Amino acid sequence: MKVIICEDDEAQLHFIHTKLKQYAFIEHSGIDFVLVTSKPEDVLFYIEKNQADCYFLDIELESHITGLELASKIREYDPLSSIIFVTTHAEMLQLTFTYKIAALDFIIKREQEELTHQLIAALETAYQKYKQLGLVDERHFFQVKIGELIKNIPYDEICYFSTSTQIHKVQLQTKNGHYEFYGKLKDIEKLDGRFYRCHKSFIINIDHVQEIDKKNRTVTMTNGEICFISFRSIRGLQEKIKKVSVFNK
Repeated sequence: MKVIICEDDEAQLHFIHTKLKQYAFIEHSGIDFVLVTSKPEDVLFYIEKNQADCYFLDIELESHITGLELASKIREYDPLSSIIFVTTHAEMLQLTFTYKIAALDFIIKREQEELTHQLIAALETAYQKYKQLGLVDERHFFQVKIGELIKNIPYDEICYFSTSTQIHKVQLQTKNGHYEFYGKLKDIEKLDGRFYRCHKSFIINIDHVQEIDKKNRTVTMTNGEICFISFRSIRGLQEKIKKVSVFNK
């Protein structure tokens, strides 16, 4: 789970980051603090090209962008991430409903021991939500577990699955990355309508099919990778692509 913290008070920023990082190190090594900043502009720049799963935001920021406005921008990019407000202004709670942000939690800054407890509780709740996200089919995420790491990968980013050279393992190739995990292709075949078992060793995402070579029985994916296709699967793949194309018109 990727976490971002935005707090304009440097001392508070250090405190929040330190307490959350200490807890994550002991309890959940799969939590990664990808951005810790006092500037909301840094967050906006990050989310233009990257995605995070949990945000701890101060409401009153030393900027022309408030925490509430920043949260609204985050929601435009990602309606599913967890947003947790940390502020000294309890009266601001009502504004989170006005902005329709659907915050996971609203933490009032108090003395450090109580604040630490609330921060950790919020992070744990966000992490449990993140774990569940990949288990709900309608969310369109595939969840990969690699040791302590849990990664939720949107179906849209998956190019194909293939058998691994390591026994009992499956390879997952996305547009920009590669993962290996314990599993079987037969358990993934009916994952979603966009995935097609074109070969005993490959399940491809038809949305990422760039070219079908009937002669050599290969499929070129949008990321440039080549997958094999069995002779019997060529017609089925063509029909499936055609149906999806008609449906999307």
